[in-house]
Amino acid sequence: MVDPELLDILVCPENKTKVTLAEEALVDKANAAIEAGTLKNRAGDTIEEKIDAGLVREDKAYMYPIRDDIPIMLIDEAIPLEQLA
Repeated sequence: MVDPELLDILVCPENKTKVTLAEEALVDKANAAIEAGTLKNRAGDTIEEKIDAGLVREDKAYMYPIRDDIPIMLIDEAIPLEQLA
């Protein structure tokens, strides 16, 4: 689990807005799409490794994956959430 103090200081690297922990249902949906081979990151690459959790940007446009308790806060690794709508 991401440390709550770390969560308080993390922001989106692109627009510097707050990020919040993704709901379990969203993570499950993302992992189902990863398993199906249909989820792409912002760079356009198909995501192959499931995520443990995610950090959702304030505008709910992108989710940054968390794997092994480490937030992946790279713009190209962000998951565009319109794919999961």
